[in-house]
Amino acid sequence: MQLDQVTIIVPTKNEARNIATFLQSIPPTVELIVVDASADETPQLIESLRPTHTTVLRVRSNIAQARQIGGERANTAWLLFTDADVFFASDYFDRLAAYDNYDVLYGPKLSLDEHQRYYRSVARAQHFSDRLGIPAASGSNLLISRAAFQRSGGFDVRLSVNEDSEIAWRIKRLGFRVAFAPDLIVYARDHRRLQRGTLRKTFHSLVRCGLLYLNLMPERWRSHDWGYWADARKGDG
Repeated sequence: MQLDQVTIIVPTKNEARNIATFLQSIPPTVELIVVDASADETPQLIESLRPTHTTVLRVRSNIAQARQIGGERANTAWLLFTDADVFFASDYFDRLAAYDNYDVLYGPKLSLDEHQRYYRSVARAQHFSDRLGIPAASGSNLLISRAAFQRSGGFDVRLSVNEDSEIAWRIKRLGFRVAFAPDLIVYARDHRRLQRGTLRKTFHSLVRCGLLYLNLMPERWRSHDWGYWADARKGDG
């Protein structure tokens, strides 16, 4: 996989405090599509800090809709979905060259400051789940080939959370090659949801993902986040 085959797609909403670090971690020549729903100066900062190879789309949307809009706009062979509150490891983009035989890749999200043990535990769980044949993808670090994205129809835009794992399951069920890539690392910078309790976040993910994977999620629950974005909404105010 070469860098000119990759477009980075990131939803943003009031990420002024995070966006500079995120932008500094990506190569300047890689195409970047930002789908922005901010009320702060996030889009202006992006246009100022990265004036080339960058497209900013101002769209009010949920996170799945934003990822879908960005994926449809990109025209490269690979789509790299991520979040603005992370930054890429310094060797991330060099390591992409080793991956050519997959259709979906997802890597771990770790931490260099708070909650390091939690993030490492999640990465180990992702690796174990991958060995069982069940992708445990994260939208912070998710590479999807354009062919797989188009064939699957993209993200389920009804979902306001867990849209990342859900698309990986559907793509795998279509026969595409999906794998966990432990050496493709991003680092978290915003730990607000963990500050409410790691057990709460873990329970939230396990229950929702279990219902989605087994196709037991009631239709009326798909668009409800069960409080997942409560802190983000509070912070936006």
